[in-house]
Amino acid sequence: MTLALATPDSFPAFPYNPPYSIQTDLMRHLYTAIEQRKVTIVESPTGTGKTLSLLCAGLTWLNDEKNRARKGRLDSMAGTGDSKEPQWVIDQTRERHQRELEDEENERKERLEKARKRERELKKRAKFHKKPRLSTKPRDEVEENEDDYLPESDTGEDEEDNLSPAVRALMARMNADPSRDAEEPTCTKIYYASRTHSQLTQVLPELKRLKLSVVSQDIHSEEDACTNGVKRKAEDEEEEQKACHTNTVALGSRKHLCINDELRTKSKDLDEACRELLGEKGEKRCPHLPPIEEEFRMIDFRDQILATPKDIEDLATAGRLSDICPYFGSRRAIPQAELVTLPYNLLLQKSSREALGIDLTNQIVIIDEAHNLISTLLSLSTVRVSLSTLRLSLQQVSIYVMKFRNRLSAQHLLHLQRLTAFLDSLQKYLAEWKVNFKGKGSERSEVISASELMERLGKKAKGINMLAVEKYLKSSKIARKISGYADKQAEKVADEKSKRSIRKGAVPPLHAVEDLMLALAGATDDGRVILSLIGKEEIEIKYQLLNPSPHFKDVVEEARAVILAGGTMSPISDVINQLFSYLPSERISNFSCGHIIPPSNLLTMALTKGPKGGELEYKAGKQSDPQVIAELGQIILNFTHLVPAGMIVFFPSYNFLNTAKEAWRSTGVLDKFGAKKKVFFEPEDNTAVESTLQEYTAAIQCENKPKGGGGGALLFAVIGAKLSEGLNFKDELARAVVIAGMPFANLGSPELKERLKYVKRLEENGKANGTRVVGKGKDAAAELYENMCMNAVNQSIGRAIRHQGDWASLILLDRRYSTGIRSKLPKWIGDDLKVAQSFGQAVKEMGAFYRSKK
Repeated sequence: MTLALATPDSFPAFPYNPPYSIQTDLMRHLYTAIEQRKVTIVESPTGTGKTLSLLCAGLTWLNDEKNRARKGRLDSMAGTGDSKEPQWVIDQTRERHQRELEDEENERKERLEKARKRERELKKRAKFHKKPRLSTKPRDEVEENEDDYLPESDTGEDEEDNLSPAVRALMARMNADPSRDAEEPTCTKIYYASRTHSQLTQVLPELKRLKLSVVSQDIHSEEDACTNGVKRKAEDEEEEQKACHTNTVALGSRKHLCINDELRTKSKDLDEACRELLGEKGEKRCPHLPPIEEEFRMIDFRDQILATPKDIEDLATAGRLSDICPYFGSRRAIPQAELVTLPYNLLLQKSSREALGIDLTNQIVIIDEAHNLISTLLSLSTVRVSLSTLRLSLQQVSIYVMKFRNRLSAQHLLHLQRLTAFLDSLQKYLAEWKVNFKGKGSERSEVISASELMERLGKKAKGINMLAVEKYLKSSKIARKISGYADKQAEKVADEKSKRSIRKGAVPPLHAVEDLMLALAGATDDGRVILSLIGKEEIEIKYQLLNPSPHFKDVVEEARAVILAGGTMSPISDVINQLFSYLPSERISNFSCGHIIPPSNLLTMALTKGPKGGELEYKAGKQSDPQVIAELGQIILNFTHLVPAGMIVFFPSYNFLNTAKEAWRSTGVLDKFGAKKKVFFEPEDNTAVESTLQEYTAAIQCENKPKGGGGGALLFAVIGAKLSEGLNFKDELARAVVIAGMPFANLGSPELKERLKYVKRLEENGKANGTRVVGKGKDAAAELYENMCMNAVNQSIGRAIRHQGDWASLILLDRRYSTGIRSKLPKWIGDDLKVAQSFGQAVKEMGAFYRSKK
């Protein structure tokens, strides 16, 4: 029986001694959740050391687990337990195996140390020598061979069945599948995911701060490894640094890691172009991918990746220095890595995990910035195809079949005829739908089920086995072949400008069709087809899941433990309801900690009444009322007298903000704002965000205080838009965050309507079947609608307090924040929320707060 790991009382690996009590509580919670194989939801505000705590707890458990596994392996080798051998024989056998394990560990350390030295030499050389650029022969100069456009297989079977042994070996090697290489050592690991690569770059600096010792404890002390936390054993600082190394690899897409400049310049679909090069030979082969006979180069590069932690940019640089593909090199490093960082999409999509050789079985999954998880899962399940894309796909398939009809087998022709029939039926139906659709008022879309769509397409399309056609598309790679042939023909007749647009165009249209066919083939009651008018002419067909849970279920069922972490995860019940309703309650835990700032550094207040005594409520119907807008302007103007430095006001929508902006401009209120603080508005153009933030920061830093004013700057932004999450408005950048109203989603959205109907039906079925229903007492649709609103509010609120010494006021302008919905604010905010019953009381509270900070 495996001895359980006891949760440690302290974490010596934590770099700051002593940690805050909430950090220790958080790490203990995480350690326990991992050991007990739980799914846990963690809410830890920015500034509380969330990333550091996640890494420390996870890697501490990993180190203890390594010692437990080593002890179990020694016991197994020595025959401890029911062995009838004399004790001295068992002891000698154990010692021998212990030496073998130590030799393995020392050999690994020596190998990584050599890799570190090799990397240092490469960097030195790169400073003094310009590396000659290796490139393939320009693809345009390679003689065209029409056989390149023929399908990969005649049978529609697995694509590897018809590849040469050499290419199959290469693909097997690059897939980094441990089962294909018996000598490739593997280890338990942490998969650490976040939304973007820029967020993941923040993980490595935190990792380097940890004082984890990967040197195993004395294996003879059998219980110590299973009852205590990590014990420091390094004798001096230099040895300690060697011991504290954690094998880490960053995973990314070819877009971030490909170092073949020729391919990047010319390929419109980098993934497909790279896959094509895998089977090429001679000059057409990618020069950055070592041939099988030079396997040692890839192994050396793998060790170089593991030797020192690298973020995605470091990895690309290392690949250029070594002249070896970092995309495939990182995949090769996965089995021996203890920490794997990767963006959401590579973790959440099963196809991406399989392509990278990621096996989550019994591993730890940490998803940071997890407040985006549900929306990301729904987005990943969404497939869009326009009518113009369908027509282009049909045209390309028809031309291809006419050209190669006599060279295609009967099986190929059959599959392509089915594909043509489906494309023809779908594009005709969408064209007819555009003519016949009678939307009510401004309604421009219709929602139907997948089965209803197939019925509408007619008998010809309904009889097609969608799964068989989709499987054929994948196995034969016909989409790439057809698109490649179509592009080549277009280039022959196009001018230079058209050629450039062809090369830099979108992904082959048939790939989008392929995704749609797969979605329709596997459609369930969780999915809907949405037909929409886009602009004046275009029509779009979209398949969307209403339930985010299925895409995430594989991750939960395979992994040992899953940790969802974020600064604001509230309402936590909503996360459980949408993602984990099928799990027994004992498998789920959650942790919500307070902030590390003292209570005196935060004023959180809900304002229910305006200066005139009327109730504040910014519902959609009141957002264009001149009197409501005028009163809101007066409230903000009063606040500018009180708030020093930076002040941010969040609106529920661009429409409300723009309406208020125009009204204030015409009445002179904007000029009054400007007399107190320099005024900025969130730009609707992404490219202007950075410059707006720089100007806003500069205005605050200048502290050009007008006479009698608060000085600094006033920034108007939109909840859920570009400035509401992921940005750091610390210290003087945000001494107040004001939320004007509540950002309830548009109930006119067909997708939202269907989703609300769906969760209500699930609730009714759950009650009828007697299964667990989370969040009893309120209609499930109303609960979801409310939760979506508060999740967005919580993200905006979290922009202000960013570290222990920070301080600010958080003002909620709407009487509804004083009702039961306040329970859905983060714990560190909701517990101390004050409700001002009059505007005078609010001004008095704010005045006292800011005077205390002077």
